[in-house]
Amino acid sequence: MVIKGKDEKGIRNEELFSALKESVKGKNLKKVLLVPPDYTRLFSGAGTITSMYYDMLKDSCEIDILPALGTHEPMTKEECLAFFGENVPFEKIIPHNWKTDVIKLGEVPAEFVSEVSERLVNTKIDVEVNRLIMDKSYDLIISIGQVVPHEVVGMANYSKNIFVGCGGSSMINSSHMLGAFYGMERIMGKDFSPVRLVFDYAEEHFLNDVPLLYVLTVTTNTGDDTFIHGLFIGNERRLFEQAVEMSREKNLVWLDAPLKKAVVFLDEREFKSTWLGNKAIYRTRMAMADEGELIILAPEVRKFGEDDENDRLIRKYGYVGRQKVLELVKENSDLQKNLSVAAHLIHGSSDGRFNITYCTRKLSREEVEGAAFKYMPYCKAVELYNPETLKDGFNILENGEEIFYISNPALGLWIYEGE
Repeated sequence: MVIKGKDEKGIRNEELFSALKESVKGKNLKKVLLVPPDYTRLFSGAGTITSMYYDMLKDSCEIDILPALGTHEPMTKEECLAFFGENVPFEKIIPHNWKTDVIKLGEVPAEFVSEVSERLVNTKIDVEVNRLIMDKSYDLIISIGQVVPHEVVGMANYSKNIFVGCGGSSMINSSHMLGAFYGMERIMGKDFSPVRLVFDYAEEHFLNDVPLLYVLTVTTNTGDDTFIHGLFIGNERRLFEQAVEMSREKNLVWLDAPLKKAVVFLDEREFKSTWLGNKAIYRTRMAMADEGELIILAPEVRKFGEDDENDRLIRKYGYVGRQKVLELVKENSDLQKNLSVAAHLIHGSSDGRFNITYCTRKLSREEVEGAAFKYMPYCKAVELYNPETLKDGFNILENGEEIFYISNPALGLWIYEGE
């Protein structure tokens, strides 16, 4: 099933509810597992969709909700209320633990990984998912999420929601490092990346008996308003491919010239770590000019990793560039055991090509500079670049300086292809 919005406001709620109801019509459902993203996908529309499914099914069947956290922190009660609304009881939310809650289904063979990565990675990848995904007491598992450009897999969601969002440490580490070895610029905004092909293999070989239904969105936002332009429901890969095509149309921004200075704002509700906040870097690096300057306004970023061990490793090694990180992996067993951190360190660096300044209230100069970024106090930064007065795109400041402003890096990918 494919539903598309008729105008820039997207699909209306009544049309959305009708489509979701049609997707479960005629099914004899006694127990359902909903798998939405977490609060870091604030503008995905998935919170509303989860609430609608819960409302229409709660009187006829048992419902559990397993947010696809990946390595992120569990959602707080306040975040669940803001994301799902008052209809979804907090006690129905089951936090996913990527280290303890998973079972191994099998392996993606080393030969396959080597082939799809052009021989850059030559090791097998374990396929692990949360135990609930394989729980046969569920009549239906509804995976809800947003298709949007992504630095590891190319385009987020579809089977990534299961294998990473509800996955284990081996799959998360291996897939992230596979993407980093292959190169972000070759992946972002595209389907059929090496990581996506690994997920395709895993789904084909290990999820055949799972009653899985994908509900995919393509969205944009203006301020706090989210517009769902496309809804794609089913389990056929062609539906994901149609969502990819729409996301490339809605979420990719092509630029006529590289950006000499970009200012990116990280919404304090959504971004509390550089692990998430570095979307400001991932999504703009293909647009930044050599020797350019990226200013990141990060009022509530207070740590580096979502996970304590990941935070420790980021502080220890810093965002020191691809080549240095690869050397550090060879030399240090703690990075070898946490390849997703190594991949994240690669993703979060400009490789010395442009300057990155984090402007924070919660992290000190010593902490930020220790992680290999430049630092500016948030209060000083907003005097120069006030997010309340800037508009998305090019702005001319009072001093005559031109900057490019991005209010939400999570929903886009900015690209300059060159001459």
